[in-house]
Amino acid sequence: MAPNAQAPTTMDALPNLVTIVGRGVPSQFELAVDGRLEPAGDESATGGTVVTEKVAEGTIETGVRRFRFVGDLTNVRLVDWNGVAAPDSPSTPTVHVDYNVPSR
Repeated sequence: MAPNAQAPTTMDALPNLVTIVGRGVPSQFELAVDGRLEPAGDESATGGTVVTEKVAEGTIETGVRRFRFVGDLTNVRLVDWNGVAAPDSPSTPTVHVDYNVPSR
């Protein structure tokens, strides 16, 4: 790196953001990307979520789980506590995907 060059930021390396929002019912989620995926912010401290380079899976009841990624989101699977998948269950979490989101 050149002496005056800045290190790449999370925005540069992982510009996209996916947010899972719980609806008050225990549910499971799985996300897959064709690039790289990491927990956003303090999400690495969230218990019950397993993250590999390209996949995140875990549980959520309330609150949010956020992940930054590069590439395309290739798979999203959401099921409620009975194993009923979205969109057939109104209890499954919602998913928001935003591309080129600056880090806060």
